[in-house]
Amino acid sequence: MNAAAAPLGSVTLARLIAGHISLHACMAGMRMAAPLMALRAGHSALAVGLLLSLFALTQVFLALPAGRYADRNGFRRPIGFSVVLASTGAALAVVFPIFPVLCLSALMTGGAVGVAAISLQRHVGRSAQNNTELKRMFSWLSIGPALSNFIGPLSAGLLIDLGGFRLAFFVLACLPLMTWLWVRHTVKLPPVLLPPGEEKGRAWDLLREPMMRRLMLVNWLLSSCWDVHTFVVPVLGHERGLSASAIGAILGGFALAATAVRVALPLLATHLHEWVVVTTAMLSTAVLFAIYPFMHDALTMALCSALLGISLGSVQPMIMSTLHQITPESRHGEALGFRMMAINGSSVVMPLLFGSAGAVLGVSLVFWTVGAGVALGARSAWRLRPPAHKA
Repeated sequence: MNAAAAPLGSVTLARLIAGHISLHACMAGMRMAAPLMALRAGHSALAVGLLLSLFALTQVFLALPAGRYADRNGFRRPIGFSVVLASTGAALAVVFPIFPVLCLSALMTGGAVGVAAISLQRHVGRSAQNNTELKRMFSWLSIGPALSNFIGPLSAGLLIDLGGFRLAFFVLACLPLMTWLWVRHTVKLPPVLLPPGEEKGRAWDLLREPMMRRLMLVNWLLSSCWDVHTFVVPVLGHERGLSASAIGAILGGFALAATAVRVALPLLATHLHEWVVVTTAMLSTAVLFAIYPFMHDALTMALCSALLGISLGSVQPMIMSTLHQITPESRHGEALGFRMMAINGSSVVMPLLFGSAGAVLGVSLVFWTVGAGVALGARSAWRLRPPAHKA
C-alpha cells in the first residue's frame, strides 16, 4: 500500500473496471469464436484443444517480464502495449481467418490480457490506503473478468450469426481500443524507490519468504479446484445422462454464484479477515468435492455447483489483498506476475492430468483426490494470518 498515493475514487475505479472488461471481453470472445471456426473448418478436437491452451500459454511466459515491466514503468505504458497487442491479434483473424493465424491470435490476445491484468492489479493495490480498501477494491475488480466472460462470448455468438466470423473478429478487435478510452486519463502513481544499497533481486527470491510460499500453494490448490470443476462436470453430467443444456446450466450457476459473492464482498470487507475467508473456502470446497459425485440429478448438481461458486468466488480478492500485504511495494508487479505464471501454468497442465487420471481411475476419484489436497492445504491458509493477529 502506498500512503503517499491519492485514494482511488469510485469513478476512477469504475473506469478501470470498464477498461478491464473491454480488453478481457476481446479475449473471451476470441476464445469462443476461434475454436468454433476451427471446428466448422473441419479441424480435429485435438487441434481445438491446442488452440484453447494457447490463450493461457502466453501468460505463463509473459507474466514475470510483465510484472517487472509494470514495476519499472507504472500503469499506462503496459496497458497501451496490451491494447495494441490484443487489437492486432484479433484484427489478424479478420484478414487471415485460417487456423495458424487463429493460433497466433490466441497467443496475442491471451498475452495482452495477462499483461494488462498485472498492471491493473498493481495500480489498484498501490492506491489502497489500508487493508479494508485492499479487500474492497479487489472485490470490485474481480467482477470485471466474470462479466467479460459473459459479454465476450455472447457478443461473438450474436455477431457470428448476424454477419459471420470476420464481423465478429472485427468488433472484438475494436473492444481493446475502448479500454484506452476508459483508462488513458488515469493519474500516474509516484515511482517506488528502493532504499539505498538495496537490490531488487530475482523473482524466485520471493519464494524464500514462508508467507509467499504458503500463498502460492493455497492459490495453486484453489485454482486447480476451479479447473477440475470446469473439466469434470461435463464428464460427470454425461455419465449421468444429462442434456447439454442441463450441463451448461450447472456451469452457468457456478459462474453466477461466483459473481454474486464478489458483488457482496465489498459490502462486507470491514468485517472479513483474508485468512479466515480463504481457510473457510478451502474446507467448504473439500466438503463439496467429497459429496459432488453422489449427486445424480441436475438439480442437486446445480446446488453443489452454486455453493462451490460461492466458495471459490470469494477467494481471489482475499488472495490479492494478502499478496499486496506480504510483498515489498517495489516488487508488487513481480509478485503478481509470479502468481499469474503459476495459475496459468496450472491451467495448461492440470486438465491434461485430470483427463489422464479420469480415464484410468474415474472422475469421482479425481474429485475426491483434489478435495483431499485442498483440505490438507487449509492449514497453510490459516497460517497466512499476519503476526498481529496471532495468539
